[in-house]
Formats: sequence, structure tokens, C-alpha cells
Amino acid sequence: MASITELSRNPTADQAQRDHPRAALDAASVRDAYRRWAGVYDAVFGGVSAFGRRKAVAAVNRLPGTRVLEVGVGTGLALPRYTADKRVTGVDLSREMLMKAEERVRLEHLSHVDGLLEMDAEQMAFRDGAFDIAVAMFTASVVPDARKLFGEMRRVVRPGGHLLFVNHFAAEAGPRWWVERAMAPLSRVLGWHPDFALSDLLDRDAVQLDAVEPCQPGGLFTLVQVRNSPPAAAGLTAVAAA
Repeated sequence: MASITELSRNPTADQAQRDHPRAALDAASVRDAYRRWAGVYDAVFGGVSAFGRRKAVAAVNRLPGTRVLEVGVGTGLALPRYTADKRVTGVDLSREMLMKAEERVRLEHLSHVDGLLEMDAEQMAFRDGAFDIAVAMFTASVVPDARKLFGEMRRVVRPGGHLLFVNHFAAEAGPRWWVERAMAPLSRVLGWHPDFALSDLLDRDAVQLDAVEPCQPGGLFTLVQVRNSPPAAAGLTAVAAA
């Protein structure tokens, strides 16, 4: 599991990247992938991702503020776990996944869910500071440009609010490192980047990391919590830490 330290480059890693280049994702390929996954997503991924999802929602429930944005809400697996005082809006690029989420909201009478919207997470239609908290579970390695996702989440969350991410981050070495990079050219088919690193999401020197915690099973996923400091304050934090 990748640490939160900046991943170092080495000649072996560079050669592996050249031998197995990452296939670029775009919105169309993500839609196509999750159109295929929608009917079986809960059965295939629901179990292995359950621990990280529970940990992330529990963290959201403990945070101050009621306006919650779930980015990449998918089939809505996390929606029943929010406390009644949280007002949740979910967005996803996949209409098929959203249809499953809407069905879950109806069947389970989830009155705390304010809306489910088909929307590109890299260009959201919300005003600045519309939410207190934004959480992306297993989404960062799915979007074409994770830095844009992070920037949009910062924009729509009020200063002093919170950003949370649960995701698989690539190993730094060992057998899993080779497997993840060998799978990188399959990104368009899989609909996610197997070799996704924390540095692909954020610049840790420019943000306030509140927590980085491994999740079950076996630390395969990591929960990252970021305080949404205003840009100027974030810069001062980075300078002070230098």
C-alpha cells in the first residue's frame, strides 16, 4: 500500500511505465465501463469495498455540517449509512448506476437523500461552497483527471469544510507493483486506473491532510481526509511545514 510520502522514481519504474503505458480514460470510456458494471456492481464490488465505505461514511457522520456531497455515488451502496441529520446529494457520470441508486432510495425510504444527479465530477454545476463535506469513495481512480476532481471538490466545499477519499492507491514496490503497472493499459476496459497513486490526486505539500488511514481488507484501500483550507491558507501551511 502506498504511503503518503511522495513516490520516488527509479529507472526500473520508468522502464515499466514505458513498457506498460497507462491507457487514458475519458468520460465516454467511463460511461461505457459502468454501463457494463451497473447490473453486477453490488455483487462483484460491494463486499470487498464495504469496509472502506463504512469507514468513510462513519467519518462523515462525525464531522460538523449537514450538507454532504457524495461524488461517484454509483448504485447508492453508502446512502443508507448516513445519519438522518446529513442532507446528502449524490452525483455520478453513469445513468445506469444512478438508476440503481434511485431504486435504493425509493425502496429503503432514504429521506435524507436530497437528490441524485447525472453530472461530470470534473465540472460540477454547483455554486462555490455549496457543501460542508464532499466524499468520493472508489472514484478518484475512475475519473479521467483526478487533479480536476480534487479541484472541483475543493471549489464546491466551503472553506474549513472537509474532503474525504477512499481509494486503492498503487503499491510502491513488490509483486503488486508489477501487477498494477502491467494492468495499466487495460484502464479503458476496466474503467479505472490500477496504477493510481496518491500524487495523482493531490499535492500533499499544498493541502492540509487530517488523516490517512488504511482500510480492510488487508489495507487494500486507504481513507484520506483533507481540510478544505482556502488557497492562501493552504499555501501558508505548506510554507510553515517546509
